[in-house]
Amino acid sequence: MTLLHQHAASASWTEPDGLAPRGTLIVVPGRGERPEVYERFGRRIAGDGYRVHGVADPTEDAALTTTQIEGELGGPRPVVLVGSDTGALFAAGLVAAERVPAVDALILAGLPVAAASAATVGTTPATAVPWEEELEVRTTCPTHRSRLEGGIVRRGALYEPVPEGWADLADLAKITQPVLGVHGADDAVSPLSAARDKYAAAPHAELFAVEGTTHDALNNATHRTVAATVVLFLERLRLGPDLPPIAVRESL
Repeated sequence: MTLLHQHAASASWTEPDGLAPRGTLIVVPGRGERPEVYERFGRRIAGDGYRVHGVADPTEDAALTTTQIEGELGGPRPVVLVGSDTGALFAAGLVAAERVPAVDALILAGLPVAAASAATVGTTPATAVPWEEELEVRTTCPTHRSRLEGGIVRRGALYEPVPEGWADLADLAKITQPVLGVHGADDAVSPLSAARDKYAAAPHAELFAVEGTTHDALNNATHRTVAATVVLFLERLRLGPDLPPIAVRESL
């Protein structure tokens, strides 16, 4: 498995040598995040044969992010958009508006909701929030916290407001493709109860609440369980958009 390229605007991880790629994932980061934030997720999913590309933060340059996404749509199918935080809103907005018709499914993590945004972000100046407090809100994983200390995220960005109109554009009711939601049960930025209502409007959505997990569901201490949930979704997607089950628990 090889890291193809990595710089401030993009990063990619490939399937192991000798294996045909099983699909393409395009990861859209959240507020103030560089694509390297999702290196551990990218390497783990790539290890199961999927090609993973991380793109730029759309809150900093939405046009660049869109261009990068469009450039990866010709990759091995299925092609799946993965978004975290505002990246989830941006990805959902593109699919709902049919800007990226080649996308086969969506995976959304820590999807912000309007009610939560008004209550928890955008009301406190970013400079007034202690970094340790922001880390606690982001993740419970000590390894990931150490990585965030290295400058791959802009401090205070999590408390910046969601870009105007993004929540309305991310109308899950307009998305016909399968949607997998992974959401921290302890998410203080976007409470699970509010997110649940958002997913309920989608025609074909599955929502998994991850216990002991805060806002960054892809990079929490539970990241192995989340990655396994993502891979199970991808394997079912390869069989068809109706996501036929593969492993079925028998009643004993």
